[in-house]
Formats: sequence, structure tokens, C-alpha cells
Amino acid sequence: MKRYRAALLALITTLALSPVPAAAADEGPEQIVNGTFDTGTAPWWGTANITLAVEDGRLCADIPGGTANPWDVIIGQDNLPLVAGETYAYRFYASGTPAKVGKALIQLPVDPWTQYFAANPELSVSGNDYAYTFTAPVSLTNAQAVFQLGGSAEPWRFCMDDVSLKGGAEPEVYEPDTGPRVRVNMVGYLPAGPKKATLVTSETSTLEWELKNADGKTVARGSTVPRGVDDSSGQNVHTIDFGAHRKPGTGYTLTADGETSRPFDIEEDLYDELPTDALKFYYPQRSGIEILDSLRPGYGRPAGHVGVAPNQGDVEVPCQPGVCDYTLNVKGGWYDAGDHGKYVVNGGISVHQLMSTYERDKAAFRDGRLNIPESGNGRPDILDEARWEQEFLLSMQVPDGEPLAGMAHHKIHDQAWTGLPLLPHLDPQPRELHPPSTAATLNLAATAAQAARLFAPYDAAFAAKNLAAARKAWAAAKANPEKYADPNDGVGGGAYSDGNVSDEFYWAAAELFITTGEKEFKDFVLASPHHTGDVWRDRGFDWGNTAQLGRLELATVPNALPDRARVRQSVVQGAEKYLAIQQAHPYGIPYDVPDYDWGSNNLVLNNLVVLATAYDLTGKEKYRAAVREGMDYILGRNALNQSYVTGYGEVASKNQHSRWYARQLNPELPNPPRGTLAGGPNSAIQDPVAQRLLQGCKPQFCYIDDIESWATNELTINWNSPLAWVSAFLADRGERSDCKVRYSAHGSWPGGFTTQVVIENIGKKAVDGWQLRWSFLAGQQVGHSWGAEVSQDGSVVTAKGTGWNDRIKPGGAVTFGFNGTNPSGPNPAPEVFHVNGARCG
Repeated sequence: MKRYRAALLALITTLALSPVPAAAADEGPEQIVNGTFDTGTAPWWGTANITLAVEDGRLCADIPGGTANPWDVIIGQDNLPLVAGETYAYRFYASGTPAKVGKALIQLPVDPWTQYFAANPELSVSGNDYAYTFTAPVSLTNAQAVFQLGGSAEPWRFCMDDVSLKGGAEPEVYEPDTGPRVRVNMVGYLPAGPKKATLVTSETSTLEWELKNADGKTVARGSTVPRGVDDSSGQNVHTIDFGAHRKPGTGYTLTADGETSRPFDIEEDLYDELPTDALKFYYPQRSGIEILDSLRPGYGRPAGHVGVAPNQGDVEVPCQPGVCDYTLNVKGGWYDAGDHGKYVVNGGISVHQLMSTYERDKAAFRDGRLNIPESGNGRPDILDEARWEQEFLLSMQVPDGEPLAGMAHHKIHDQAWTGLPLLPHLDPQPRELHPPSTAATLNLAATAAQAARLFAPYDAAFAAKNLAAARKAWAAAKANPEKYADPNDGVGGGAYSDGNVSDEFYWAAAELFITTGEKEFKDFVLASPHHTGDVWRDRGFDWGNTAQLGRLELATVPNALPDRARVRQSVVQGAEKYLAIQQAHPYGIPYDVPDYDWGSNNLVLNNLVVLATAYDLTGKEKYRAAVREGMDYILGRNALNQSYVTGYGEVASKNQHSRWYARQLNPELPNPPRGTLAGGPNSAIQDPVAQRLLQGCKPQFCYIDDIESWATNELTINWNSPLAWVSAFLADRGERSDCKVRYSAHGSWPGGFTTQVVIENIGKKAVDGWQLRWSFLAGQQVGHSWGAEVSQDGSVVTAKGTGWNDRIKPGGAVTFGFNGTNPSGPNPAPEVFHVNGARCG
């Protein structure tokens, strides 16, 4: 998916970072020359911006401030011999005044600077002794030991002594601290939802468990269910099911096999804050705008990439050499991940899922909810946040009159990689547009078509601009169906290559059909192999597998597709597949593959999206229960016994890979904001830290909460987008009402229509005082009404009784009607209605 050089991935096979046993360091000959500085500074060298000197028997240097990257200031020694397969003990003393975080590396001395050992020692004013082990993956006569010390805004002083590198050490095995063997959702459980935990034990027969409240009183007890060895973790596990206990409370714990879980709550409002926090993640990811500390205390920073020195900005970005002879203003959008790149294919699925979160229940997202600069403008904040990215996607379209006009550039990022930490406004690298691709163009077509209908009630001009861009992108993609991103274009940013874009064609056609109702797009959808094929991969969907997005949209957004009933049933079939996987998994995960993918957590969540959609389509509780149980894995019921969402759970990820949420490297910088999802276990362990610490890991154990582990611990916009979607579903109480609504169009004319609505009470109790809510597809507006008081906010319409018809008896009905306007496009009947806040069955 992302990041860094192929040579690095091929060579790094080091093992463990841990204290070195005292005897181990004395096994082999000393490789470092003059590590005690008794004979001066030679053969140590420094970059031209520092002067090395020996003071009090230590090598010291004044490190200048105002540098951008760690490698801008280096102290090193060359020509160190390494033997492949040999384990080395590396020791040194170092201090920093004021305290800083440095980088200690053993590496190749020439490009690509392959690192055989890497650590980030926290340097204190008083100084510390540091000891590590690593195993050399290659034999080399000229390895280099370096201390990278740049990247600080302020000057500081570095000193070191007693540097030693000796072979013959015993390799240390990395053992993550997994806490108690009873694994729970550390945030908690919903009173009426499933409540399961996992016990890790060597026992193969049933064991007794107890549920205790905050006072230590046992409130429930039962027996575990042995599940055998879980392939994804290598652990022998039991399942604890305490779903019968529904009493709300805080500070519950589970005890079994002599172990007591971390505390958790049982509350109805467990997920009320998570959707907002997951969506608030996006504002400080914005490019091209100052992040206000008044809106995000602790996260304020200057605008990034607006052309203020040393930053070269995104306001006039040229193409890579030979790609084009124009520049584009591509300021804005979201930084994709922990670096400063912006990618259309990753932005596409991200902004789509935010808009889909809104489209599922438009009434749930109001203006002011996210506390962003646009709050108070009368438009839902979630749409304002999505617009920030959608404007960027539009700006990446090739202008009229140029070769490949209408296509979208695949990405824009730095010419070369930058180091950590580095705030966006300090990035000195030149920026480049990369060649247009069919995948990027279809992402633009899909999201622009979706934006056209969602923004129609709020900004008709912006909606029209998006629809025009979507049509232009569609035509350009059809004319250039096989312009693929170069899989080797991964310097300075991820490649995001995709050699099959038939799924993007299907998704884009689906969005264009829903928005326009036009025959061209309907015919394309019906002819696509993805329309009737099984798109429900075990591994879930992501930026490179988007046919599922088209299928979900066609199933849930009102449209006139002739086989729509089959489409909806296919989503239910996909949900059944994931439900079966979850029920068979000892940890209750709807994702069971032999090797976990990069960003596995987002794939788990996307499978939960399918299950949640099946609940929306059918109302069957088993699908909603599956979503609730699946979220347990993300929030602590996993092999590592930790939450992957920052700020949620007693032990949670907080050192995700980022250049500006880099507290692990610089205590003056923050950790990622509350509600940030970590990528999660990744069996490929491509980065140096993962390669060193996680060799031979079982899938669930292939994760470490370290800022340098970009393969397992990255944050990205397309990982937080399904977190926002699923958490919004979980926060929805999901009440169902005994009602039935018939919405009938009685006539239409150019620009207008008339509709009759009948609400039936199919329950056993009278409804005293009714209020009906629905949403229009796009820019429809209610005018004159009769039999009800009707109001409208954006596309959300609310009707309520007029006094004489406030009461609906069991078996009874009320009827009202209205005239409306429809500026353009299809005007399908709404399909989701809520009476007094509860969804009609």
C-alpha cells in the first residue's frame, strides 16, 4: 500500500530491541574505534553545520535549530564490519540539553541508506546509558554508525560517550505486554447487545467466570466455552458470554482462570462520542489552512503547503518532468496519512464514506457538531469537512485544452521522502503532480456524482460544478481505460497502483446513475461483471477494491434500477458470509485470513459496514449484533489486549506514524487526536521496527504501537472513514416502530410534483402525537402541504399532525400531502421513514 524503498524491505531482518545482558556485550571484538574519545574526535565525523569537540571525556556538539529533517545534522563513524547472521550488542551513553529524542542508526553508507538497526533514544539532560541488540542481515565491510540529530526548531547540545558495538550477543525476543488474559472491549458493551470476552488459557475444559461490578460484587457467573487454538493468534482460547446481564453500570470486570480483565462499562451511550471524534480527526489533517488551537486545543499549527518559506506550497505545482507543461493550484484537501502526500484514490474512498455516513441518516448530522471553521454556516459539518477534500479532488482534474483533459492526476506529494517529525508548514521539499490515471479519474467521477446530489439543497452551484466534473471524468476514463499508476512510483509518497479498474468503473457508473437516472449509466451498471458477481472478499474492500461501494450505494440509495431487489439481497448474502466468519472465529472477528493485510483494522470495519447495511435493509437483529461484537476487536478484545483507537480504552494506540502527531519523538508535539484509528496488525511487517521486533509473528501479533512502524501503525484518512461510518451506526439507537408508510407520487411536471403520504399504525398501541421524518435524494423542496405541518432542513423533511389528526389508533392511518419542486434529475420515493424518532419497520 504505502511507503519507502523496496531495498529497505528486502534487507531488514533484524530481530530485537531490548536491554543487553551484561555478559553478551563482551563476546566479540570491539567494532567502534575511539568510542571513549580518549584520543580526540577522530575517526568520528559530523555534518558541516556542527563542530565536534571533546569535553569532560565526552564528544559534544551544539546542534543548530531550524532544520527540517533528522538527517540534516549527523554525527557518525564509517567502515564498520558486519557479518550476516551475527547478533550485535550496541551500547552508548548520550545526553541532550534540553531533552530531545535522537536517532541512532547502523546503516548502509550510500543510497538507499538501508538501516540494519534503528532506535529513537530519549535523551535527558542528565544523560542515560542505552543498550540494544540487532542481527545483521548482510555481511558488510563499510557499515556506518550515525546519530541523526536534526529536525529541531531550537538549538540544543548533544554529548555521547562509551560507544560500543560487539558481536556475539544473544538475540532478545520481543514480548509485548498483553496484560490480563481476559480480553474485553475496554470501552464497554451496550445493555441490549452481545457481550463476549476471550480468555487466553492453557486449559482445554470449561472454566468458571464471574462478572463483578465496580464495588467488587459478583453480579453474574457462568462457564466458558473452549474454542481451541485460534490460528490468528496462536493462542488457546475460551469464549465468555455474559450477554444475559443487561444492567447499566461502570467499572465492570470479568474474572476467569485467576485473571481479571481491564475495566469496562455497560451503557446505552457508549458510542455517542466516537462518531464525532472519528470525524474530528479530519480537520487537523487538512492541508492549506491554519489549524486553530481554539478549535483543537493542543493541535494548532500554521497552514501547510501554502508557499510560505521554507515550504514550497501547493498553489502552483508543476508535473514531474515529462508529464505536463502546466501547473495546478491543488491547495487544500487532507494529508493522506502521516506524511504530506495527497492521493486521489485514497481521498476518493475516504470522502465517499464520509458522505455515505451522512447519506445513511441525514438528520443525525447537524451544523456545529464538529467544531470546525465552517460551523454555523447552516450546512451539516460533515458535509463541510467532506467538501474540503472534494474541492481538492476537483482541482486535480486535467484542464480543458490539455492532453488527457478531464482525467485526474493520481497524486501530489514531495519530490523525496522527509523525516519524522516535520510539521507541514516546515516541509522544504519541492512538490510534484504525478501522471493522470484511470483509477483516480473514476474516483473523481464517483465522488463528484455523489457530492452533486448531497450538496444540491445547500449550494446549487457547487453541486452543478461536481456533476459537470463527474461527467467529464467519466468520458475521459472511457477514452483512456487503461492508464494505470506506475507501481514503482514510490519515492516521496506511496505508489497506490491498481492494475484493474473495472471495479472503479462500476462504482462511478452506479453513482452517476443514482444522481442522474440516465440510461448510459444504468446500462453500464447492468453490463458490468461486478453487478452480479460475488464482490464480498474475505479481506474486505478498500481503496483498490471499490465495486462493493457501488453495490452498497445501489442497495441503499433510492434509484430505479430494474434488478434492485436482487442487489439488496446480494448485500444480505455478503453479510451472511461475514456473519459466518465471525461466528467461527474465536475472537469474534468478521475477518479470518491466513495473513493480515496492511490496514487490517479498516478491512475489519468495512466488513462491519456490510453487516450494518444488511441490518438497515432487513431489520434483523443478528446483523446489528454482529456489528456490535465486531467492534469489540477494535476496542480491546484482541490478542494484544489493546484498543486501536486513540483515547478509547485503558490501553490504546497513541504513537501512530505521523510527522506532526509525533510526541514519541518530540515531547513538544501531541499524540494523535482522540478517535484516531491505527492501521493494525500487518503480517508483511515491511518497516524496520516491525522487521526487528515482530519476526515470525502470528497475524494478530504483527503490530507495535511505535511511531516508526509505518507498516502496522500508520493513521490514514481511509482508515478513519469506516470508523466514522460504523461508530455512527453503533451510536444510532436503532429503535424500530410499528408503522408503515406509503409515499405515492400523484403527479409530476417539469420542475414539480405532488405527493400523498399515508402513515399506518400496525402496532397494538395508539400513537399520540406523531412526527414523520424522511430525506429527499437531492435538491427536492416541499411547498404547499395539507393534512400536516411540514418543514424542511436541507434534504431532511419533517411532517407532524395538525391537531385534529395527531392520534393514530392501532390499525388506523393518517393521510397528508404536499406539492414539491424538483430542479433536475430523478425524484425517487424515499425509502426510510422515522416516526417519532424510530425507524418504520
